[in-house]
Amino acid sequence: MTPASAPVNAVSVVTARVRERLRAEQTDPARQPELVAQIARAEVRRHNDFALARGIAAVDDEASCVRDVLAAVSGYGPLQAYLDDPSVEELWINAPDRIYIARAGRSERLPLVLTDSGVRDLVERMLHVSGRRVDLSQPFVDASLPDGSRLHVAIPDVTRTHWSVNVRKFLPAFRSLDALVASDSVEPRAASILSAAMLGGASVLVSGATHSGKTTLLAALLGECEPDVRIITVEETFELGIVAEDVVALQGRQPSLEGTGEVTLRRLVKEALRMRPDRLVVGEVRDAEALDLVLALNTGVPGAATIHANSAREALGKLAALPLLAGRNIDAGFVVPAVAASVDLVAHCARDAVGRRRVSELVEPTGSAAGIIEARTLYRRDAA
Repeated sequence: MTPASAPVNAVSVVTARVRERLRAEQTDPARQPELVAQIARAEVRRHNDFALARGIAAVDDEASCVRDVLAAVSGYGPLQAYLDDPSVEELWINAPDRIYIARAGRSERLPLVLTDSGVRDLVERMLHVSGRRVDLSQPFVDASLPDGSRLHVAIPDVTRTHWSVNVRKFLPAFRSLDALVASDSVEPRAASILSAAMLGGASVLVSGATHSGKTTLLAALLGECEPDVRIITVEETFELGIVAEDVVALQGRQPSLEGTGEVTLRRLVKEALRMRPDRLVVGEVRDAEALDLVLALNTGVPGAATIHANSAREALGKLAALPLLAGRNIDAGFVVPAVAASVDLVAHCARDAVGRRRVSELVEPTGSAAGIIEARTLYRRDAA
């Protein structure tokens, strides 16, 4: 809390009253945020009305007190201010007293100390609206927060002692190609090539290492599509947050406690093809769903996807290798030329030593020979 915020004891008193009212009126903060805000404002005013008579601290900054109360009852407590900060890209918890954020690709430790139970309470609150769970039988979880951020949690005994929590934000300021050009993440020449590819219905693969900006670039590229293009997205966890006229977002599902009900990316890709897509999008290709994507591209459905790789050419080789995980009857002699024929452009993202994310390379496949996909470089960004 900042020095200008209301006294801690006043915030605590008001927070307790708001929680009592929420329980008594059976109000869910996640589903009725406006009503909760009204209750918080009313209780802050009520507190000040009686503060002098009761000899307790009054609230000088009512708006600040309301924000603090809402963060405690319906937000994520002391983390909320950082999650609301548009300059914060990611937040992670290694232990209750080791909490970090990333700004402009660089990490910094926060002056916050929570407790183990406090971290668990925050995670449970984050998972409340997602319908997902984390427990001894399912020690990892991926989920989307209401603002589109991605939550990942790992718990002991997979982790050594404490719960590990990551919240990766997807900032709306970078949801367009023009915004990426303005931030110097994409040079104008590269942006022209990428925009023309998307408008022309090309299939584009976005590659890069972890946290290099692949998902951000993919979302921006999809924003270049014409308004009448029907986009179907397939993701393990909702991340893309595409702003489009005609879009359907599909998300996988974990199995139940009985081991049933799982919805895999392979299943989602097949279902997406029944939904009349003008462009099929796979948030991240990492397993056998690569086969279904390649088969879809070969039927003439334009696609887009991200993939982990260290270069654009390596990304093509990986996309040709992943379908082999689908079964022994899948032959590289079929997959390699299929990938070469179906992918029109690869955009490679890189993060430099100071944390800047850039589109560093654009590569166009030209065919295949001797089991290798051949390609030519359309663009390469000079190191700066």
